[in-house]
Amino acid sequence: MSNFLIKKYKQLSIIEKTGKKIGLFRTICSIFGGLIVAYLSMCLLVFIIPGTPGESIIIPLMFNTFVWAITSLWICLSKSKLIALKRVIIPTVFLSILILFFILGN
Repeated sequence: MSNFLIKKYKQLSIIEKTGKKIGLFRTICSIFGGLIVAYLSMCLLVFIIPGTPGESIIIPLMFNTFVWAITSLWICLSKSKLIALKRVIIPTVFLSILILFFILGN
């Protein structure tokens, strides 16, 4: 089992020599990872902006499309598949922890 994981890790961490092909893996990571990060940041902004959630939803809704586009571009321009995967997982975990902190804190 550990040999399989080591092989997959090495396969994912290969840096591509030319940046002409984005690849299906990085494209899927950028689309769905950007969407997840954008929605989690939108939910976090609802907790941060003072007022009721109904009043403060306008700014996060406008912010959502901008964050999705920027995050997708950031993920898509990574040098390897492993870096793209890390750029999806790390912000998702960080934003999820912050949202849980605000939910459990109230």
